[in-house]
Amino acid sequence: MSGAMPTYADVMAARSQLISHIRTTPLISAMPTRTAIQGQPNLWLKLDCLQVTGSFKARGAVNKLLSMPPEAIKRGVVTASGGNHGLAVAYAGWLAQVPTIIYLGKNVPPAKADKLRQWGAEVVTVGADWDDANQAAQAMAEAENLPYIHPFADPLVIAGQGTLALEILETYPEIDTLIVAIGGGGLISGIGLAAKALHPQIRIIGVEPIGAATLSHSLDKGAVTALPHLATRANTLAPRQTEQMNFDIIRRCVDEIVLVSDDAMTQAAQWLWFEFGIAAELAGAATLAALSSHPDLVPPEAVTCALVCGAGTDGLA
Repeated sequence: MSGAMPTYADVMAARSQLISHIRTTPLISAMPTRTAIQGQPNLWLKLDCLQVTGSFKARGAVNKLLSMPPEAIKRGVVTASGGNHGLAVAYAGWLAQVPTIIYLGKNVPPAKADKLRQWGAEVVTVGADWDDANQAAQAMAEAENLPYIHPFADPLVIAGQGTLALEILETYPEIDTLIVAIGGGGLISGIGLAAKALHPQIRIIGVEPIGAATLSHSLDKGAVTALPHLATRANTLAPRQTEQMNFDIIRRCVDEIVLVSDDAMTQAAQWLWFEFGIAAELAGAATLAALSSHPDLVPPEAVTCALVCGAGTDGLA
């Protein structure tokens, strides 16, 4: 992917650029609740499901697009998405008043495709999943000489996602554990590099679906390696392969990655709805699923923040 490795200075620059274009989302205590997550008396939730377009992705996409020269984007930009990144790029295009073309795999819910069109994007559905759509999007961008915005392996996108760590730790510096869902790895890359720069001893825990253990698989192999197949309903956490940039940052900054089932994510999404009235997609509930599925993951004395990264209703059906 294009560009040098992102740095903490890039995250700080992203925050300055994003200040009037994204929301500072709430960080709330998970207490009191009728049914608490066992062993977690000091749990906090960062609700970036309340971000513009419904997920953290607006941070990276807007930072990337607004960093590009106007003449480079005037004919439009192209991307591929599991849904959330596409919405973020469509929002960024709306801000910059440039056309956006979003490629989706067939596993993306129709409701997200409809929402993309409402933001003014052109939607192209091709292939079974994000990896297929990504190949088609990159081919189209090259053929038409249009900029392509990668959803997770771009330094400006990663830097934008890292602004979440700044918000969390400036609001509550006592947090010593961050739990973050992993798809391609852009979110945890940005959070990891920013959080470790601020607090080198902070613990970063990643969460992947059992049926899309993309980073776990590559880390086990010691190199970026594609999964042979995917088996999860959490489509926004389901690329078959990460990229070297994300792999390198995660290997350096992430302390542990755990796996969760689709059923555990569904139960966590239903818990969020019952206790908080928050409609989180399966990916957004993955961090709570990790705490429920792995009761010894975090010691009771830890001050833990679980990121609720995206809105949706796929866990409530």
